[in-house]
Amino acid sequence: DRLSSGRTDLEKIQRSMSPILRTRRSLIMKGESRVQAEDEQAFTRFVKETEPRLSYALAAAYGPEVGADATADALAYAWEQWERIREMKNPAGYLYRVGQSKSRAYRRPHRLFPGVAPSDVHEVEPGLPAALESLTRNQRVAVVLLHGLEWTEQEAADLLGVSRSTIRTHAGRGLNRLRAALAGTVAA
Repeated sequence: DRLSSGRTDLEKIQRSMSPILRTRRSLIMKGESRVQAEDEQAFTRFVKETEPRLSYALAAAYGPEVGADATADALAYAWEQWERIREMKNPAGYLYRVGQSKSRAYRRPHRLFPGVAPSDVHEVEPGLPAALESLTRNQRVAVVLLHGLEWTEQEAADLLGVSRSTIRTHAGRGLNRLRAALAGTVAA
């Protein structure tokens, strides 16, 4: 189920990027230089490398639906600003910040994480979605990236544009809060 929702998110992003890439291709076909064709190839490689990590991080922060929309918007922005972004030291981190800004348009009043289906109760702690939502955004992102997706501290720090110690601190505090929140659920 998680894989199918990931594919759905990727397909949504690809659909949103399709008109932008078609427009760029038509410009290239109308006599634009070979450099622009190489730009498109470089951007395509960048998206293939960056999109999954960016999507996971934004989904951890804002939920799967808003995360997918914010990722698509951030990547569209990257294409529009590709000349500038390609030269950045940490373009993925910058796009994470762009995605944060773009997510404001999609914020929805409902829950970030869906409840656990009765068939999945044996695999997932039923109180986990609510406990994750009770964390601060930074704690939730650190916990999900490090422990849910098994990223290294350095990978998460690089994407989020913070130090390893910041990630470690947020993850530690988040895990402590999760343990406290779930202790009542497990004992009940």
